[in-house]
Amino acid sequence: MKQVDKDFVERQKAAKDAKAALLEKMKAKQNDPAAKARREEHAALVAAREEREAAKRAQRKLEEEERQAALAAERAAAAEEAERAAVSERDKLIAKALEDQAAQKAKRDARYAARQSRKG
Repeated sequence: MKQVDKDFVERQKAAKDAKAALLEKMKAKQNDPAAKARREEHAALVAAREEREAAKRAQRKLEEEERQAALAAERAAAAEEAERAAVSERDKLIAKALEDQAAQKAKRDARYAARQSRKG
């Protein structure tokens, strides 16, 4: 074998040994009680965080629904007020038209009475 082939084989063996050592190290970490406790603690923290975030989402949703309800009530009140104003304006116009008709009738009656008094 050439020198290059020996170097290649040695590098392959070194890589294989390094992978095996890394695997052993990871297995040792998996079985470590302190690491297991840290993982459980982390899982508990994640669960607590998710609960808090779910509560915040529910609170935001409730606030948004309340805001939408208040906005809808405000819009309904504004629409009702606009309707009342329109009815009031229409009633004012009708009253003004009736007053104008009454005034015209009074003038007409006064002319008729004047004409009758001249004739008769």
